[in-house]
Amino acid sequence: MRSMNGSRRNSGSSLVSSSSASSNLSHLEEDTWILWGRIVNEWDEWRKKKEKLLKELIRKGIPHHFRAIVWQLLCSATDMPVKNQYSELLKMSSPCEKLIRRDIARTYPEHEFFKGQDSLGQEVLFNVMKAYSLVDREVGYCQGSAFIVGLLLMQMPEEEAFCVFVRLMQEYRLRELFKPSMAELGLCIYQFEYMLQEQLPELNIHFRSQSFLTSMYASSWFLTLFLTTFPLPVATRVFDIFMYEGLEIVFRVGMALLQFNQAELVQLDMEGMSQYFQKVIPHQFDSCPDKLILRAFQVKYNPKKMKRLEKEYAAIKNKEMEEQIEIKRLRTENRLLKQRIETLEKESAALADRLIQGQVTRAQEAEENYIIKRELAVVKQRCTSATENLQRAQTTIRQLQDQQGNPRFSEEFVTHLETELEQSRLRESETLGALKEMQDKVLDMEKRNSLLPDEDNVVRLQEELQALALREAEAVKSLTELQQQVKDLSDSWQAGRGQIQRTVLGQAEQTCAGLREQLRLAAAQSKGLQAQLSESHRKHAEAQCKREEGMIQGQLNHSDAAQYIRQLKDHIDELKAEIRLLRGPLAFGAVGLGTRLGDEDSLGSSDEELPPFALTHGDIGDLRDLGDMGDSSDSETEGAPTAP
Repeated sequence: MRSMNGSRRNSGSSLVSSSSASSNLSHLEEDTWILWGRIVNEWDEWRKKKEKLLKELIRKGIPHHFRAIVWQLLCSATDMPVKNQYSELLKMSSPCEKLIRRDIARTYPEHEFFKGQDSLGQEVLFNVMKAYSLVDREVGYCQGSAFIVGLLLMQMPEEEAFCVFVRLMQEYRLRELFKPSMAELGLCIYQFEYMLQEQLPELNIHFRSQSFLTSMYASSWFLTLFLTTFPLPVATRVFDIFMYEGLEIVFRVGMALLQFNQAELVQLDMEGMSQYFQKVIPHQFDSCPDKLILRAFQVKYNPKKMKRLEKEYAAIKNKEMEEQIEIKRLRTENRLLKQRIETLEKESAALADRLIQGQVTRAQEAEENYIIKRELAVVKQRCTSATENLQRAQTTIRQLQDQQGNPRFSEEFVTHLETELEQSRLRESETLGALKEMQDKVLDMEKRNSLLPDEDNVVRLQEELQALALREAEAVKSLTELQQQVKDLSDSWQAGRGQIQRTVLGQAEQTCAGLREQLRLAAAQSKGLQAQLSESHRKHAEAQCKREEGMIQGQLNHSDAAQYIRQLKDHIDELKAEIRLLRGPLAFGAVGLGTRLGDEDSLGSSDEELPPFALTHGDIGDLRDLGDMGDSSDSETEGAPTAP
């Protein structure tokens, strides 16, 4: 590998400085070689005591044979500890390998050393970039850095190139340029814009009018140190100065290019200027790099202003950072608010749905509530009725409990029984009244029939009266049975009262059922009594029919006897004298006739002498209709004309 690197160094140096190589070196070149050889050998002394002269010599260009050692000396990369780690780093795996492989083919694609997919240049370039991505994982890999490493590999072996690149990244602000944030690049662009505005205001105005931003043409200058802008001989001269003076040379060369091309640039539009920067400017100083370097150092560059601009830019960036933080916070809040809004919208939609559903539910509940209220009203009414019934039942129970010493039926039941008893008594009184009327009529008929003189007729009437008495006895018997039934009803009522008294406590419902059963029995008994009474009326009607038949027959007999009576009146008149004379005991018929004939004086005490003929209370009832018939016969007799 050492031999390969050495051959590559020789070939690379010959390629870079091929324009200056010659078979016969001039005397000046020999002096330059001798001078740089002395500088390398006496580097510490030159760096400390002859710094100004060393600067001038570097600006004029480092001989290509000394570039490798001088660059290492300028950046103090000769004895770095990381050089010993290089071989170990190559054995490791880097997350940036794919990116490195992709960009290697685009690094110096026309250079012989890097041409070809499997060329030695691409392989060693991959190794150095991979090793640095492992050393500085924050930076990792950046595309522009490959051009710087490629230039180093053209001058020195890969281990030395790796050490020089690490030093450049650490000490020459390149690390800040290649960080993912590229904060240093922003500072460089800001400083360069200030220089452009101060030194080339007309061109600056033109750039602004065309919206041709500084970053559009100057970013590659700072990232690749003009390695992608100029050909290698010119770019190498710029890189020599960069190794000693840093990024200041980039500002100077950039401003020199703009000053040199200001007249042409102000005539072009944005697209024209872009093409001009890509095709014209890179080759303007191919033949005379010294002219470019001379113009670059004629540019006004004030380090103090650059420091001040750096502070201004830091303040601006801090403010922007704060604003960015605020913006980020606001964006975060905005995002959270949007999420919250979305959530609230969903919740609002859900609440709207719930509200609608709630309204529907409330309507249904209102309807159900109305139905329940109606049912509740019915239930309350039933409950009120039940409560009233319960209160009445409780009152009845309390009354029944209070009536243990003096029990009695409920008012309604007692009233009903009293009504039944009154009706029975009324029917009894009506029957007694009818019997009394019949008795009165029988007595009247007896009085009237006593006037009849015919003994046979009287005997017959007596027989009829006896039959009537028998029927009256039967009626009295029926009445007695009716009275007995009424008495039984009263006894059953009293027994019912006693039964209620015995079962009233704790058996109110059974008592009521018993009372209802007793009432049913009493009603049945009453119906039986009514049937018996109807039978009695039927018998009375039959007796009345018989009496009517007898009375009709009697009337016929009376009509037959009327003539006989008229005939006897004269005989009666004749016998009056004899009766007064005789004054003897008179027969029952004679007395009746005397009384009937109006001999009130002589017969005044005849009533006292009448044989007793007592009628019972039942006989009077049976003779009710017969008395009516007697009255009618008497009236007919009285109304009939008397015989002379």
